[in-house]
Amino acid sequence: MEPTPRPKSKPIGFLLNRTDEALTRVMDGTLGEFGLTRVAWQVLNLAKGDGGTTDAEVLSVLAANADVPTLTAAVNTVLAGGWVSRPAPGRLALTPEGARRLTEVATHVAAFRTRSVEGITPEEYGTAVRVLERMIENLEGPRP
Repeated sequence: MEPTPRPKSKPIGFLLNRTDEALTRVMDGTLGEFGLTRVAWQVLNLAKGDGGTTDAEVLSVLAANADVPTLTAAVNTVLAGGWVSRPAPGRLALTPEGARRLTEVATHVAAFRTRSVEGITPEEYGTAVRVLERMIENLEGPRP
């Protein structure tokens, strides 16, 4: 008797791409009514700290999340929307209006986060994160 064939797993790269696309699509839909995208939200999170952030930090920290034109467009969007200002050349700081609006958007982001991990235990989530971190280390670290 032949063994029952196991269903073929999809490659992890495929699943990672699909996950990122789904996260972006749903987050963009969630934030669209506020004139934001997932990337613009990430820019705002960098700008909300004490002292704000710089354009160079946005490009460096978010390089894995989007290309330079997308990041530049996100910066322009939050500037045009009054979420951030330029207190000095090359710097971004959250405006009081931006802080108020971020508080308003936070409930929508929390609902998005809850939806994205529905049915996933904290242990499963932790395992997934550790596995992905290890894969990154394996691929970006020095070769033996």
